[in-house]
Amino acid sequence: MARHDFKYKSNNIPRDKVVDARGAHIKYYPDVPGILKYLKQNNCLVAAASRTSEIQGAQQLLDLFNWNQYFDHKQIFPGQKTTHFANLKKATGIEYKDMVFFDDEERNSHDVSPLGVTCILVEDGMTNAVLHKGLKIWASKN
Repeated sequence: MARHDFKYKSNNIPRDKVVDARGAHIKYYPDVPGILKYLKQNNCLVAAASRTSEIQGAQQLLDLFNWNQYFDHKQIFPGQKTTHFANLKKATGIEYKDMVFFDDEERNSHDVSPLGVTCILVEDGMTNAVLHKGLKIWASKN
């Protein structure tokens, strides 16, 4: 199997378990589905910016988790985060100062924050509390 072979554990409904080629359960932070719904319900543009070489695998996971419906834009490819954000700015017309970026890698914040993007380091997983803290920080800057 290719490295990006993910699938549902079974064909039974509900299909809530995604596994990799070895059968290992792929987990996500529990608050993420609710966060994505909240952002869309509040008319926020949502983008994915991932610095991965596993482009097909990342896309496959978004499909299996049924999260594509929440993303207006996706920048999933290896390379600089600044390139991801330049592409997002061009595609959306949104200024950097109006963007909030949640990431678990500090180096990405160091790359993107000089552009004027509000960067929130996600240290212990993405939660509703982290989301609202980040939105408050962004709002205080604007």
